[in-house]
Amino acid sequence: MLLKNKVAVITGAASARGIGKAVARLFASHGALIAILDLDAEAAAAAAADIGPAHIGLACDVTDKAACQKAAQEVLQRLGHVDILVNNAGITQPLKIMEIEAANYEAVTDVSLRGTLYMSQAFIPHMRGRHSGSIVCLSSVSAQRGGGIFGGPHYSAAKAGVLGLARAMARELGPDNIRVNSLTPGLIQTDITAGKLTDQMKIDILKGIPLNRLGDAADVANSCLFLASDLSSYLTGVTLDVNGGMLIH
Repeated sequence: MLLKNKVAVITGAASARGIGKAVARLFASHGALIAILDLDAEAAAAAAADIGPAHIGLACDVTDKAACQKAAQEVLQRLGHVDILVNNAGITQPLKIMEIEAANYEAVTDVSLRGTLYMSQAFIPHMRGRHSGSIVCLSSVSAQRGGGIFGGPHYSAAKAGVLGLARAMARELGPDNIRVNSLTPGLIQTDITAGKLTDQMKIDILKGIPLNRLGDAADVANSCLFLASDLSSYLTGVTLDVNGGMLIH
């Protein structure tokens, strides 16, 4: 087991078919204790219970710094320590550039970018004290290719910001033996995409994916496990593409 005796915190992981839940389930299968953080306390608790009785689920608004600090304190009090943080929480909106209003911009960038900052800040002091930690930040292929299928330009901007933030954190936190890496998933089949892809859309999308299939949450979870575990102990500041070849660069 790659994560035996490890404790992992995963944000935005209550959705049954989401990437966060897939990551939580895989990490648990490799021996980790899991803390799921999500806006909905009941959904977070249910998701944790579904994985196993030892895991916990807590409410946390990642855009609220005080809420992040409070959640971190409770996780540490109940689970003792934290080895891994997965900044997974994010939202998207299918808007064109001229349709983006201030509220749209703030909603999308606050969750993905501000949330990554605040949640990382909540656990960095603890990781520094232990001189150990792995932080994985979820970005998107849309940050690299200038847009995706569903996310608007503000989503691309937010996810590009996550890449810059993660790389800067990697440089600053490296001397503390805290690794910070990013994942850039392509089109992954989750609740966000469910029912939104027509057969013709799938045909057109698959033309641009050399592996000729859409991604599953498990594909992203497997890559996240690699970055979280000691298999990647000499990697920091890395951006790992999980897109079936949609973007080769």
